[in-house]
Amino acid sequence: MKIHEYQGKEILKKYGVPVPRAIPAFSVDDALKAAQALGGSVWVVKAQIHAGGRGKGGGVKVAKSMDEVKQYAEQILGMQLVTHQTGPAGQKVRRLLIEEGADIQKEYYLGMVIDRATQKVCVMASSEGGMNIEEVAEHTPELIHKLFVNPVTGVTDGEGDELAVRMGMPAECVSQARTTIQKLYQAFVETDADLAEINPLITTGDGRVVALDAKMNFDSNALYRHPEIVAMRDLDEEDPAEIEASKYDLAYISLDGNIGCLVNGAGLAMATMDTIKLYGGEPANFLDVGGGASTEKVTEAFKIMLKNPNLKAILVNIFGGIMKCDVIAEGVISAAKQVHLQVPLVVRMKGTNEDLGKKMLAESGLPIISADTMAQAAERVVAAADGKTIPA
Repeated sequence: MKIHEYQGKEILKKYGVPVPRAIPAFSVDDALKAAQALGGSVWVVKAQIHAGGRGKGGGVKVAKSMDEVKQYAEQILGMQLVTHQTGPAGQKVRRLLIEEGADIQKEYYLGMVIDRATQKVCVMASSEGGMNIEEVAEHTPELIHKLFVNPVTGVTDGEGDELAVRMGMPAECVSQARTTIQKLYQAFVETDADLAEINPLITTGDGRVVALDAKMNFDSNALYRHPEIVAMRDLDEEDPAEIEASKYDLAYISLDGNIGCLVNGAGLAMATMDTIKLYGGEPANFLDVGGGASTEKVTEAFKIMLKNPNLKAILVNIFGGIMKCDVIAEGVISAAKQVHLQVPLVVRMKGTNEDLGKKMLAESGLPIISADTMAQAAERVVAAADGKTIPA
């Protein structure tokens, strides 16, 4: 689960990470009131979307008067902000953050992720913070310094100081930087985050270390422990189809292709998508119905896939272990009838009650295309999506 910058800063502030004074705004009037409440003569008007690269996309502006605050708020609110993380369609801006201006001496990068290989939190720090951090990672990775944190000790004072020095912090700021690293690590662990990023972390003209940005993502499997974080969820930033799928405990992710996939098991789902691509097709989604798929879940899965206007065919690929093939067959038949399926449907089943499931499909009276292997299923669904004759 993702949250907005202003929400991330609220969390960091609770853990003692220094952040600028700022007020979220949902309208132009809100933005003006926020700037007046903050006072001063310089404000930053920031688009709030779940994507990075906002500055390059025109979603971050420095205002030096109330007229400019109004101008930028009107310009950014409602815009379709396109960044390298949103894709070409962009994301509509519905929220702003009005922040006090900062006396930036230098920008740094500080981030944390879970490293699966070491099973530890990896702290990444660099002297090259700001909008081009991705280019730094690609072209000069030696400028990104890493610390793999022992979960028993956390970030020790010595480790924090060493990392601060390696990332180029001035001597007078090393202790502040170390504390910021430790506090960010504490927030990361205690909120069950899987990403925490401050880009940029800055030093100011008066020698302070401040988090000028905040990005946090959380492990969805741990959200039951954090109702206060769940309350921060912004459904406007999420795919409506994925939201609908979550109501039925379906793992669904929209993709750019035209072949719908309904599979049980994440590994098989990924293998199915790979096989479709191998035969020249493009998956329209990742959809794992899980091991306990009911007729209702399969029906809802079909409904969600069919909302995609680009859908040309559907492939159902089932391995019957805990989930029996006849139960899936019943669900497929019921779903196809309920939604008045108008696109070609290819079904491949293997496992428990396979023969019974195939018999049910064959006797359903529905124009279902059967397949025995994954390769055959992929070949047939790609042909069907292209409007070609299905190979025998």
